[in-house]
Amino acid sequence: MKLYSHRQAPNPFRVTLFLAEKGVKVDTTYVDFMHGELQADAFKAINEFQKIPVFVLDDGTAICESAAICRYIEEMNPLKPLHGQTAKERAMIEMWNRRADLQLLYQIAQVFRHTNPAMAKLEQPQVSEWGEANRPKALETLAIFDAQLSKNPFIAGDRYSVADITTFTAINFGRVIKLQVPEELGNLRRWYAKMIERPAVQSALQVMKETSSA
Repeated sequence: MKLYSHRQAPNPFRVTLFLAEKGVKVDTTYVDFMHGELQADAFKAINEFQKIPVFVLDDGTAICESAAICRYIEEMNPLKPLHGQTAKERAMIEMWNRRADLQLLYQIAQVFRHTNPAMAKLEQPQVSEWGEANRPKALETLAIFDAQLSKNPFIAGDRYSVADITTFTAINFGRVIKLQVPEELGNLRRWYAKMIERPAVQSALQVMKETSSA
């Protein structure tokens, strides 16, 4: 098995953190999307949408999309479940994971992709007004997650889950647009401080800091 990833991009980071939490190690190749490696014919043969991460199984099957990769890893390594154990728990985790992904992470990514000059080549057309319009939306979403954490120790309830991983990924990625959790969102700030203390999070962040090619 081989994982095609990137050390700093948010969706690859999400998979890196998921693997660290599960205690699973895989052969990883880092792809430099900023210099056109995703457009190479060899990579397009793996993922025609030219995106990472991609998880290639021993039989050649390519699993794309970070959520699908995490689901496969969960199914193959059921100990320390991160997608829930009961029907209700799995549904709540799925709900909050999608909210973290399709709302918070998406909004932050839109700010980055449409306002950062370095992304102009990859985001065509780059619409700065759209990017800036998503900044207040991200803050509104953070407030919703703060309210959720006033009732639960973790994003989706009493159990640490993939929803926490996706939410942490989004907030950590917020640094690239200088987005910080406002001081008044005390529940979210306390949760984030506890996340930073997790060994798996420290391991994933260390991978992010490494700049040499694997």
